[in-house]
Amino acid sequence: MDMLVCNSIAEAREIIRSWRASAERIALVPTMGNLHEGHLALVDQAAQLADRVVVSIFVNPTQFAPGEDFSSYPRTEEQDLEKLRQAGVDLVFLPAVTEMYRPDAVTQVTVGGISDEYCGAVRPGHFAGVATVVCKLFNSIQPDLAIFGLKDYQQFVVIRAMARDLDIPVEIVGVETVREASGLALSSRNSYLTAGEKEKAALLYLALCDVRAAVLAGQLAYEEVEQQALRFLRQSGFQPDYVVICRGADLARARPGDDDLVVLVAARLGKARLIDNIRFSK
Repeated sequence: MDMLVCNSIAEAREIIRSWRASAERIALVPTMGNLHEGHLALVDQAAQLADRVVVSIFVNPTQFAPGEDFSSYPRTEEQDLEKLRQAGVDLVFLPAVTEMYRPDAVTQVTVGGISDEYCGAVRPGHFAGVATVVCKLFNSIQPDLAIFGLKDYQQFVVIRAMARDLDIPVEIVGVETVREASGLALSSRNSYLTAGEKEKAALLYLALCDVRAAVLAGQLAYEEVEQQALRFLRQSGFQPDYVVICRGADLARARPGDDDLVVLVAARLGKARLIDNIRFSK
């Protein structure tokens, strides 16, 4: 069957209704487009877990703060559709802003606590925008499962908490980060980097690996380990927002007795703001 493309919630629901009548399992892969191999890994995982794969492409204005890159965010719709067609996607949901947000809308979804930390502290309102649009996508598509990349681990934890707390019957599936040979995590915002900056950007993952090595070697002064990583990034030409060692389950600050850990990092390099993480067990 040829890949379907629709722009309206009503049309998407009508298509999906016919699949449900056949008891088919449906997976949703939410994206903002400008697709790369990381996104296609999500699509591949969705295809393994479901009978039908729906990919949404929507650059969501409510998760961008004033002065951020909403207007310049790379939009490559034609190329994206061809990649998804080659990947065997069943439906692409490609709504306009006016389809997703009524002009008189007054409702926003917020996930307390974790949304205010780390990227949430640097980008106030960001995760309310993320939670709101993902909740709307879940309501519009009503998938059995939704696939998210773990590169934005904080986003994954926020969405998982939202689905749990609102009793949304969607299984949230995380897929490991796809990296270049240098270790740099694939990201749409990597296109903002010059060739020299892209080479330097691989040091972000090196910093994460160094933090992991220090913790596994028994260094328990986590704040000191974090500060060492911040100094390394600054000396390497980054403007880091944070490096933090957290509990993997809920992203609370880790303590020496915790054994399921994730190190989060966010840093600016040139025009790009890069995020990454590394998860491990002690």
